[in-house]
Amino acid sequence: MNSIIQNIIQQLEDVQQGKPWIGSTFVSKLNQVDENEYFKRPIEDLHSVAEIISHLTLWRSEAILKVKTGKGSKSDDCEENWLPNDKLKVIGWDKIKSSYDKTLSDLIALLRIKNDDFLSKLYFDTDFKGYYTYNWLLSGMIQHDVYHLGQIGIIIKYLKMK
Repeated sequence: MNSIIQNIIQQLEDVQQGKPWIGSTFVSKLNQVDENEYFKRPIEDLHSVAEIISHLTLWRSEAILKVKTGKGSKSDDCEENWLPNDKLKVIGWDKIKSSYDKTLSDLIALLRIKNDDFLSKLYFDTDFKGYYTYNWLLSGMIQHDVYHLGQIGIIIKYLKMK
């Protein structure tokens, strides 16, 4: 039985391109940005859209590693956590976005073969330095996505004001 995992997958998909209660999705927000805006910081203290998508990709990749091996490898202070725009521009928006999309499909593919009892199993979280359930990890991933979706909305609002 994996009805809880199916619900987690549905939430991950809804936030990306579905019809979540919050009304906005990553697809709807990213469609409001053109190629000249992905790397812009509208004000100094805000990240760019590209920086946020890269950041989300790192942590989703870490979640995949944790699901596969029971342990992560990154922490908040690792360089890849917030790559600067100059490095991201070299990578390019298309590659940043395709990596982001791939981590979502890879995570969902891994989850589809799990049963709900997997959610109560423990993994070691390198960043939080302790053992946590996979349910905590996956709930956190959804919360993290929604948090940064809100940030992208604010960034876009500022970009459109200029």
